[in-house]
Amino acid sequence: MSAIDRLYSRACENSPVCVGLDTSYSYLPNYLKEDNRDLSEKIFLFNKTVIDATSDIAACYKLQSAYYEAMGIKGLMAYSKTLSYLRSREIPCIADVKRSDISATAEMYAKAHFEGDFEADIATLSPYMGSDTIAPFYPYLEQGKSVFVLVKTTNPSASDFEDLECEGEPLYMHVAKAVCQWGEGFIGESGFSSVGAVVGINRPQEARSIKKALPSAFFLMPGYGAQQGELDMLTEFFSEGICGVINSSRGIICAHMAEGIDKGFEQSIRNAAITMKRDIDKCTR
Repeated sequence: MSAIDRLYSRACENSPVCVGLDTSYSYLPNYLKEDNRDLSEKIFLFNKTVIDATSDIAACYKLQSAYYEAMGIKGLMAYSKTLSYLRSREIPCIADVKRSDISATAEMYAKAHFEGDFEADIATLSPYMGSDTIAPFYPYLEQGKSVFVLVKTTNPSASDFEDLECEGEPLYMHVAKAVCQWGEGFIGESGFSSVGAVVGINRPQEARSIKKALPSAFFLMPGYGAQQGELDMLTEFFSEGICGVINSSRGIICAHMAEGIDKGFEQSIRNAAITMKRDIDKCTR
């Protein structure tokens, strides 16, 4: 099975919740900050606690590598340990790295994120340098890995380029059509391609058009919670069944901070994940 096949299966079994482990040291409860362990162990313990508290709810976990890179070697050690822990439990893990570069460098990015210390099941890619930056990942897709390609992002200035009209259509639609073409040779048992797409739920109108252009794509959908995405769009988006996962990062992993909880913080995080699952259920069932 491809990573997308496994992700689809868990999304159907648990929920389409994707927990974003975009972990900053400032998010740790005080008792963990004061612990004698080194930084890598503290960050990993926080992540492991989040995973253990929500693994029966979440379909997958997404790690934004920048948060770990910013903490230096110790942060990258925690990143590696977290990915390894998720894979040991056969829980799909997404490396949110948004890579894009010339083909020779892309080959190294593919190796970096699909082998060795930083191995993940799925990686996010940026398509704006063209198809030769995506193709080096294909050999890994044949081995069961998957990718999510940026199509319509959640950031306020996404329209600076993504919405530019090109041959009568916005640029993001040309990207969507390319993603469809790239994924045609990688359709899995679930009917979804190993080449998926990133589309924010705070872009409902655009998301509808993109979905029509990508009938075999599974979607990674950021924007819930802190980015104020519109869950109502899921009623239509999921009308024929689950076809994506919805990410929340700070809305879940910082839930204890809003409540002022220190020890036992995992219950606040679990409650936030349950609330998100219920919100999604209201729109999809």
